[in-house]
Amino acid sequence: MDLYAGLPFWIIKNALYDYNNPLENDYEIDVAIIGSGITGTLVAHELCEHGIKCAIFDKRIVSNGSTVASTAQLQYEIDVPLHEMIKDIGEARAVGAYRASLRSITDIEQVFEKTGVKGDFKRVSTCYLASDQAGWSSIKDEYEARVKHDLPVRLLNRKALKKEYGIAGLGALYNDTSAQMDTYKSATGILKYHQKKHQLPIFSPVQIDHYHEVKNGYELVTNNGFKIRCKYVIIAAGFEAGQFLPKQVMNLNSTYALVSKPIHTGQFWKERSLIWETAEPYFYMRTTADNRIMMGGEDEEFRDPDKRDRLLKGKVKKLVKKFNKLYSDIAIDVNMAWCGTFSSTADGLPFIGSWPGKKRMLYALGYGGNGITFSMIAAQVIRNIILGKKDDRTDIFGFGRLTNDGDL
Repeated sequence: MDLYAGLPFWIIKNALYDYNNPLENDYEIDVAIIGSGITGTLVAHELCEHGIKCAIFDKRIVSNGSTVASTAQLQYEIDVPLHEMIKDIGEARAVGAYRASLRSITDIEQVFEKTGVKGDFKRVSTCYLASDQAGWSSIKDEYEARVKHDLPVRLLNRKALKKEYGIAGLGALYNDTSAQMDTYKSATGILKYHQKKHQLPIFSPVQIDHYHEVKNGYELVTNNGFKIRCKYVIIAAGFEAGQFLPKQVMNLNSTYALVSKPIHTGQFWKERSLIWETAEPYFYMRTTADNRIMMGGEDEEFRDPDKRDRLLKGKVKKLVKKFNKLYSDIAIDVNMAWCGTFSSTADGLPFIGSWPGKKRMLYALGYGGNGITFSMIAAQVIRNIILGKKDDRTDIFGFGRLTNDGDL
């Protein structure tokens, strides 16, 4: 299935990584990573940096799946607000999830520092808008929860929001700990770094048709009949991980995004913050290194790619209308637009680690709006599992939170 349609900005902006290396023989490696997007890339980074022999396998062109459709906003906020998550899963786990997300932004920044990759990573602030009276009530509850647990936040009332952002609204939350990046440039840059430094093998395109457990590992079988023997297999294939999961644990959604033509730098809002809102589905926007405005939202339940794609034109109009409601004085021309499919979970958290009873198949499933920050967490947790080190984050993000029926 096509993961996206339209013209995702990152593959137009960047030179394509022309890489073709199909598997032509049986192969053996300590760790096989399925997926070469930003999640598989970060997993490979952590393993390579700790001397763990691994190889990446992808049925598509390298980093050419959901990664190119991401708007790449890195926030410690999770789709489910902290004050609601505390009610749903308990204070300790909810706060732990938020703190882990906050830390992961710095950890991603350190990956760029370590590798020297120029992935357009930039620290920016976030403005979280109340969409209506219910949203303002939620904003105030969220502010109290974050202050209580010493998470970075500042409350903007109606007057402060208008003064600082020029937005006529009820209020917002502000923090200066977020970031943004270019996912495709980042993923391919990090992969090239490890190909050169650690001789990281990448096989693409390679379709895994089926697999079976063997003593001390797994055997993966490609559509061409080649066998891949490994001690561990890591599933970093997003919602396409379904063939490797005993039960579907995610919901599929369609999302829509666009990027404008460049505008004058003097037209941007305060600090070029990431801006999003309390409404569901929420609208969000950011800027790019070449002075464009990127925005997205209008999510809805995914049914099939044809229906998703037919809605693109109308969704783009709605996104522009929402932007104009915030900033009527900024004239924008849509340069390109796209739509894609992503996964979410009922509790807003990703799935990381092993399915009960399957210790050598590990999942790095960064489901939700904060997929990249979750991917960084997954890479570290999986590294620690393989090294035999305890990681308390497995209790927060692992499959142990499922009931016996496989539900949350």
